[in-house]
Amino acid sequence: MSRLKGVADRDSRTGFRAERRDCGASVPQGLLKAARKSGQLNLSGRNLSEVPQCVWRINVDIPEEANQNLSFSAAERWWEQTDLTKLIISNNKLQSLTDDLRLLPALTVLDIHDNQLTSLPSAIRELENLQKLNVSHNKLKILPEEITNLRNLKGLYLQHNELTCLPEGFEQLFSLEDLDLSNNRLTIVPASFSSLSSLVRLNLSSNQLKSLPAEISGMKRLKHLDCNSNLLETIPPELASMESLELLYLRRNKLRFLPEFPSCKLLKELHVGENQIEMLGAEHLKHLNSILVLDLRDNKLKSVPDEITLLQSLERLDLSNNDISSLPYSLGKLHLKFLALEGNPLRTIRREIINKGTQEVLKYLQSKIKDDEPSQNNSVTETAMTLPSESRVNVHSIVTLKILDYRIIELKEMVSDVNLSFNKLSFVSLELCTLQKLTFLDLRNNFLNSLPEEMESLIRLQTINLSFNRFKILPEVLYRIPTLETILISNNQVGSVDPQKMKTMENLITLDLQNNDLLQIPPELGNCVNLRTLLLDGNPFRVPRAAILMKGTAAILEYLRDRIPT
Repeated sequence: MSRLKGVADRDSRTGFRAERRDCGASVPQGLLKAARKSGQLNLSGRNLSEVPQCVWRINVDIPEEANQNLSFSAAERWWEQTDLTKLIISNNKLQSLTDDLRLLPALTVLDIHDNQLTSLPSAIRELENLQKLNVSHNKLKILPEEITNLRNLKGLYLQHNELTCLPEGFEQLFSLEDLDLSNNRLTIVPASFSSLSSLVRLNLSSNQLKSLPAEISGMKRLKHLDCNSNLLETIPPELASMESLELLYLRRNKLRFLPEFPSCKLLKELHVGENQIEMLGAEHLKHLNSILVLDLRDNKLKSVPDEITLLQSLERLDLSNNDISSLPYSLGKLHLKFLALEGNPLRTIRREIINKGTQEVLKYLQSKIKDDEPSQNNSVTETAMTLPSESRVNVHSIVTLKILDYRIIELKEMVSDVNLSFNKLSFVSLELCTLQKLTFLDLRNNFLNSLPEEMESLIRLQTINLSFNRFKILPEVLYRIPTLETILISNNQVGSVDPQKMKTMENLITLDLQNNDLLQIPPELGNCVNLRTLLLDGNPFRVPRAAILMKGTAAILEYLRDRIPT
């Protein structure tokens, strides 16, 4: 018999109160009956604005069927019902929960994600058996201190709320293994977090953190630490002593230096893309014995050291959108499955080799190891504009440039590469559109929100980098440049793409839409079967889920195709 009979209102005939019939059509009696047997009740997506009393009192009141059937089989003995242990009321319109929550003390799982909750009731402290609490995608501004009483809690999911701080005593959640605080408004991580010694996974991404406490190294079991999209300028050196760390995400911060990791022998993935890192040295690489994925895209690296060959386990290396002019030929010794080099002013490898993909690049580097290694360090000094004979215009160093006002038209017969990145351009000069031989155009890190229609005259353009600008849509003119092979437009505000027009771009191989404002991915994008690299991380869409994105471009396209309405 349910242990809650003492809580029920007494009835002189039965000892229990008859079950209220106030559930209406929103909670069918059959669902409640099944829940009494299984201990699980799923009410997600039922448009509920409040939780019906019959749900809170499911273990307290006499079920309705008891009044209709006086001879019970063994399977129908309502007094032998199972206490509710799992309650899912996600994807509804709940604005609050009542203290009647205390009537379900046997709960081990409470899932209320995707509602409109602004607070949690203090009665939550009485759910002492709770192991998993999901309150993600709500409007919580604070957490009640009573939540620290949930000493058996193993998974706590608070992402996509409006939290600015955590309650005193939060570190008393000793059993926590998985904690997601991403997409909130946290400005600090309490030093007391070090007491969360059972924590295996911690997600702090998309907050407003400027630093991490040195005490974070006290989490001796932590394997997965995600601090993407914060304001971190440095990483405490103590983090490098976390021996159990396997996945470290530091993308989209303000790091200027890569930390060293002398004790992180198990580190498999290190993501430090979209920072301001200027140097990669041997000291950064020599301890990364187990590294499989190294993401250094969108930084300010000028070179890659020969010691990159120490990373014998490395499978994926992303060097996109840096200032790398040459690669060490020894890189060809690695057994990489994926090497991204787009958006670099590379001079030692022809673009057609890069466009053929990772294996061709590695083959080329291997072929040069014996023949050309002594000359690989010969470099050309960069100036604001290089000689016309080099077919390259680079104004990367003119940091105050606001408009493209020099006479580029004089070079139109010879220029193939133009780099206007890291300036203050608010529009693109029409003179640029006269460069008939232009194949590579770098406009990242400016103030652009549109491109001139005249750019469709760039009939040889293969690569365009528009990352870190102010575009709200993918510029229409790009759809009309059939030679485009690579479009890099990450870190803008792009809210939509046209899959029908994109399908006509038969040469498009790489499309980087990371960190934009895409609320949905049109399924028809899956028909763009020529894409070899489609990057969608950091957008607010719900599907495809992260698990699909992690499987790579082919899996994403297949997933999208399967969702095309028939």
